[in-house]
Amino acid sequence: MDNPVRNLRCGLFGAGPWAEHAHAPALAAHGGVDFAGVWARRPEAAAALARAHGTEAYSGDEGIDALLAECEAAAFALPPDVQAPLAARAAEAGRHLILDKPVATSVAAARETAEAAVRAGVASVVFCTPRFDPDTAIWIAEQSAAGGWFTASAVWLGSRNTPGEDVRYPPSPWRREKGGLWDVGPHVLSVLIPFLGEVTEVRAIPGARDTGTVHLVLQHASGGSSTATIGLGAPRRAAGVSVEFAGERGRAVLPKGSDAVNALRQAVDELRQAIRSGEPNACDARFGVRLTEILAEAESQLP
Repeated sequence: MDNPVRNLRCGLFGAGPWAEHAHAPALAAHGGVDFAGVWARRPEAAAALARAHGTEAYSGDEGIDALLAECEAAAFALPPDVQAPLAARAAEAGRHLILDKPVATSVAAARETAEAAVRAGVASVVFCTPRFDPDTAIWIAEQSAAGGWFTASAVWLGSRNTPGEDVRYPPSPWRREKGGLWDVGPHVLSVLIPFLGEVTEVRAIPGARDTGTVHLVLQHASGGSSTATIGLGAPRRAAGVSVEFAGERGRAVLPKGSDAVNALRQAVDELRQAIRSGEPNACDARFGVRLTEILAEAESQLP
């Protein structure tokens, strides 16, 4: 059980752009964290990121166990199907988990990760940004608790897969292959579900072929419904996020978030709270499994 006055020793697995711009700064600047080290498949990337934040670098298979031995929690900034088996390995070693979304792109791998966490009794959070960003998380909690919502419409378009458009986060191989459905789809679902309840049915159709856009129609346990247009291949001027809800009290629009570093710091805080209390976070690894199930079902309907 984590002592609330003691820092959480946390290791980072991954050293790509997302780790560089979000995870590493968040861990290094968090007053309740001791940044135990960085592991990456490329030794030079691990060394550069570790050096930038005054911590240790690890690589190779032996480096995984070495870093796990130095930390109490493992944060992941890796492709989902690289993340999943490493996260299960970390859980089996008794390490708490900060998982990126999606947990995996196969239901079986996501379940294996969640089951490993449950067996080991470790806490976990899946980093769906709107659920942890201070500017959106409180709004989501308050508005969803008010109830009375019956429908929602989401448009979540990025330009990461558009050549030359997003230079800060260039497209990674898994994002080029899986597209916006798997990259931004978890964010959209993590916002819609608190308002309208569990997804009971999903329909998916492709949008404009050259943008990789996907349109979803969702039925929810509340009896409500929602639609979502998601993609990563939009021109920069078309990129953006809009989520609007309608219900008994009128309409409500998801506010703009601040930044990923603040959101990750909040995710660390919520992980520490879950460790102390023994109560699972609403966005834990089991929630990550459900997101994977929904996305896999949507993908199966696409040509």
